[in-house]
Amino acid sequence: MSDLSEELGLIVRDIGAAGVAEMACSPGLAAAVDQHVAALRAQVPDLGHDALMGYLHGFAEDAFRRGWWPDDTRDWEFVRIVAVCWLMRQSSAQ
Repeated sequence: MSDLSEELGLIVRDIGAAGVAEMACSPGLAAAVDQHVAALRAQVPDLGHDALMGYLHGFAEDAFRRGWWPDDTRDWEFVRIVAVCWLMRQSSAQ
């Protein structure tokens, strides 16, 4: 794995962990994540950990290439990353 991929992985992990924790006290974020989860269920046929991790990796790389940076906890990319991380937690809890 390249240094950039490792850095992306750490950032995405941190975003996901912080966002999932923030959902407990932010109904607005929880509702936004729920909408993204519904879209992901339709878009990603296999919601297993490996498939979600692959999706997350590709999504994050594309977002960073477009110049996105995680400085707003309400932007579309942030919420999508949190939604994928929430789904991964749900799939590993089952």
